[in-house]
Amino acid sequence: MEEPAGAARLEGLTESLRVYGGHYTELSRRFAAWLGLHATDATAVLEIAAAEERGTPLSPARLSERISLSTGATTALLNRLETAGHITRTREHTDRRVVTLRSGEHIQQRADEFFGPLGKRLEEAMAHYPPELLARFQAFMTDLNATMDAHLAEREAPSPGGR
Repeated sequence: MEEPAGAARLEGLTESLRVYGGHYTELSRRFAAWLGLHATDATAVLEIAAAEERGTPLSPARLSERISLSTGATTALLNRLETAGHITRTREHTDRRVVTLRSGEHIQQRADEFFGPLGKRLEEAMAHYPPELLARFQAFMTDLNATMDAHLAEREAPSPGGR
Protein backbone atom coordinates (compact mmCIF):
# COMPACT_ATOMS: atom_id res chain seq x y z
CA MET A 1 0.00 0.00 0.00
CA GLU A 2 1.33 3.43 -0.99
CA GLU A 3 1.99 6.11 1.60
CA PRO A 4 -0.10 9.28 1.18
CA ALA A 5 1.82 12.26 -0.26
CA GLY A 6 1.29 14.26 2.96
CA ALA A 7 2.84 11.51 5.10
CA ALA A 8 5.86 11.26 2.79
CA ARG A 9 6.30 15.04 2.86
CA LEU A 10 6.07 15.07 6.65
CA GLU A 11 8.61 12.26 6.89
CA GLY A 12 11.00 14.07 4.54
CA LEU A 13 10.68 17.38 6.39
CA THR A 14 11.07 15.69 9.76
CA GLU A 15 14.23 13.92 8.58
CA SER A 16 15.65 17.18 7.20
CA LEU A 17 14.94 18.96 10.49
CA ARG A 18 16.52 16.08 12.43
CA VAL A 19 19.66 16.35 10.29
CA TYR A 20 19.71 20.15 10.75
CA GLY A 21 19.36 19.64 14.51
CA GLY A 22 22.32 17.27 14.44
CA HIS A 23 24.39 19.81 12.54
CA TYR A 24 23.40 22.54 15.01
CA THR A 25 24.38 20.32 17.93
CA GLU A 26 27.75 19.51 16.35
CA LEU A 27 28.40 23.16 15.56
CA SER A 28 27.59 24.07 19.18
CA ARG A 29 29.94 21.34 20.41
CA ARG A 30 32.76 22.64 18.20
CA PHE A 31 32.14 26.24 19.30
CA ALA A 32 32.34 25.11 22.93
CA ALA A 33 35.62 23.26 22.29
CA TRP A 34 36.97 26.28 20.40
CA LEU A 35 36.20 28.49 23.42
CA GLY A 36 37.52 25.85 25.82
CA LEU A 37 34.12 25.52 27.52
CA HIS A 38 31.79 22.69 28.39
CA ALA A 39 28.99 22.44 25.81
CA THR A 40 26.33 23.57 28.31
CA ASP A 41 28.41 26.62 29.26
CA ALA A 42 28.85 27.57 25.60
CA THR A 43 25.12 27.13 24.98
CA ALA A 44 24.40 29.44 27.90
CA VAL A 45 26.85 32.06 26.58
CA LEU A 46 25.20 31.90 23.14
CA GLU A 47 21.71 32.21 24.64
CA ILE A 48 22.79 35.24 26.68
CA ALA A 49 24.48 36.92 23.69
CA ALA A 50 21.56 36.19 21.34
CA ALA A 51 19.02 37.58 23.81
CA GLU A 52 21.13 40.71 24.17
CA GLU A 53 21.30 41.06 20.39
CA ARG A 54 17.48 40.84 20.23
CA GLY A 55 17.23 43.56 22.88
CA THR A 56 15.67 41.17 25.42
CA PRO A 57 18.44 40.23 27.86
CA LEU A 58 17.85 37.15 29.98
CA SER A 59 17.45 36.74 33.71
CA PRO A 60 19.00 33.69 35.37
CA ALA A 61 15.53 32.12 35.68
CA ARG A 62 14.81 32.59 31.98
CA LEU A 63 18.24 31.19 31.04
CA SER A 64 17.51 28.19 33.26
CA GLU A 65 14.33 27.56 31.25
CA ARG A 66 16.07 28.07 27.90
CA ILE A 67 18.84 25.56 28.60
CA SER A 68 16.80 23.14 30.75
CA LEU A 69 18.87 23.31 33.92
CA SER A 70 17.75 23.53 37.52
CA THR A 71 18.16 26.89 39.22
CA GLY A 72 21.02 25.49 41.32
CA ALA A 73 22.87 24.15 38.29
CA THR A 74 22.28 27.44 36.48
CA THR A 75 23.74 29.38 39.41
CA ALA A 76 26.88 27.19 39.37
CA LEU A 77 27.15 27.63 35.59
CA LEU A 78 26.77 31.43 35.88
CA ASN A 79 29.41 31.53 38.63
CA ARG A 80 31.87 29.71 36.33
CA LEU A 81 31.08 31.97 33.37
CA GLU A 82 31.31 35.15 35.43
CA THR A 83 34.61 34.10 37.04
CA ALA A 84 36.03 33.43 33.54
CA GLY A 85 34.83 36.86 32.33
CA HIS A 86 32.39 35.41 29.78
CA ILE A 87 29.31 37.05 31.34
CA THR A 88 28.31 39.69 33.86
CA ARG A 89 25.29 39.89 36.12
CA THR A 90 23.85 43.37 36.46
CA ARG A 91 20.94 44.97 38.30
CA GLU A 92 19.43 47.28 35.67
CA HIS A 93 15.78 46.94 36.56
CA THR A 94 14.00 49.35 38.93
CA ASP A 95 13.39 46.28 41.09
CA ARG A 96 17.00 45.76 42.20
CA ARG A 97 16.28 42.08 42.92
CA VAL A 98 16.04 41.43 39.16
CA VAL A 99 19.35 40.26 37.72
CA THR A 100 20.14 40.78 34.02
CA LEU A 101 22.71 38.64 32.23
CA ARG A 102 25.12 40.27 29.79
CA SER A 103 27.82 38.64 27.70
CA GLY A 104 31.44 39.58 28.24
CA GLU A 105 33.01 42.05 25.81
CA HIS A 106 34.94 39.36 23.94
CA ILE A 107 32.05 36.91 23.47
CA GLN A 108 30.31 38.64 20.55
CA GLN A 109 33.65 39.07 18.79
CA ARG A 110 34.52 35.40 19.28
CA ALA A 111 31.04 34.28 18.17
CA ASP A 112 31.28 36.47 15.05
CA GLU A 113 34.73 35.03 14.32
CA PHE A 114 33.48 31.46 14.68
CA PHE A 115 30.03 31.74 13.10
CA GLY A 116 30.76 34.50 10.54
CA PRO A 117 31.85 32.17 7.71
CA LEU A 118 28.73 30.05 8.25
CA GLY A 119 26.57 33.17 8.17
CA LYS A 120 28.02 34.09 4.78
CA ARG A 121 27.38 30.59 3.44
CA LEU A 122 23.80 30.66 4.72
CA GLU A 123 23.23 34.05 3.08
CA GLU A 124 24.56 32.64 -0.20
CA ALA A 125 22.31 29.58 0.08
CA MET A 126 19.23 31.70 0.82
CA ALA A 127 19.99 34.12 -2.01
CA HIS A 128 18.70 31.47 -4.43
CA TYR A 129 15.17 31.72 -3.02
CA PRO A 130 12.66 34.52 -3.48
CA PRO A 131 11.95 36.64 -0.37
CA GLU A 132 8.29 35.57 -0.40
CA LEU A 133 9.26 31.91 -0.13
CA LEU A 134 11.69 32.65 2.71
CA ALA A 135 8.97 34.61 4.50
CA ARG A 136 6.62 31.64 4.16
CA PHE A 137 9.33 29.32 5.43
CA GLN A 138 9.94 31.60 8.41
CA ALA A 139 6.20 31.54 9.17
CA PHE A 140 6.26 27.74 8.86
CA MET A 141 9.18 27.51 11.29
CA THR A 142 7.40 29.86 13.72
CA ASP A 143 4.34 27.59 13.63
CA LEU A 144 6.48 24.49 13.98
CA ASN A 145 8.32 25.91 16.99
CA ALA A 146 5.05 27.00 18.64
CA THR A 147 3.71 23.47 18.14
CA MET A 148 6.83 21.95 19.70
CA ASP A 149 6.73 24.46 22.61
CA ALA A 150 3.08 23.58 23.31
CA HIS A 151 3.82 19.86 23.17
CA LEU A 152 6.78 20.18 25.52
CA ALA A 153 4.76 22.34 27.93
CA GLU A 154 2.08 19.64 28.11
CA ARG A 155 4.56 16.90 28.90
CA GLU A 156 6.48 16.73 32.11
CA ALA A 157 10.15 15.92 31.73
CA PRO A 158 10.65 12.21 32.50
CA SER A 159 12.62 11.34 35.57
CA PRO A 160 15.62 9.02 35.31
CA GLY A 161 14.46 5.45 34.81
CA GLY A 162 11.08 6.62 33.45
CA ARG A 163 9.55 7.15 36.89
